[in-house]
Amino acid sequence: MKPGPRNLLTDVTGLLVGNAEVQDLKSGVTVVTSDVPFVASVHVMGGAPGTRETDLLAPDKTVAGIDALVLSGGSAFGLAACDGVVDGLWRAKRGFPVGPVTVPIVPGAILFDMVNGGNKDWPDNPYPKLGRAALDAAGVDFNLGSTGAGTGALDSCFKGGLA
Repeated sequence: MKPGPRNLLTDVTGLLVGNAEVQDLKSGVTVVTSDVPFVASVHVMGGAPGTRETDLLAPDKTVAGIDALVLSGGSAFGLAACDGVVDGLWRAKRGFPVGPVTVPIVPGAILFDMVNGGNKDWPDNPYPKLGRAALDAAGVDFNLGSTGAGTGALDSCFKGGLA
């Protein structure tokens, strides 16, 4: 397979990616979205997975497309990043029509970055705002490595990131 011109996920026509992070927190959020609903799939593994609405990605479910996919640091707190994305998409009138309401479909998954040395003594959960900021930053060009959800990612004691 020949790589696209950017060699990024956004070489898939219509996909956009946005990142937001807080360096002091050593954590962040990555959002994959598109101007139209898109198809996604998932395989959940591990001893303590943290996910939101990933069951919707099974082929036997009613929803054929999603409005965004969220990857976040912050362990269970990071699942709240989806709230910021849902709010932004709802304000843009994006989502699945349910009677008079449009419900944005935003599955998400988190990684555990709570013991990476970042300041986790916040007065309010920062992840809804990080989710919204990542959505607002979505475009065809984005950084890889220690950014977005990869900001504080560790694998054992080795630095991880977005690849």
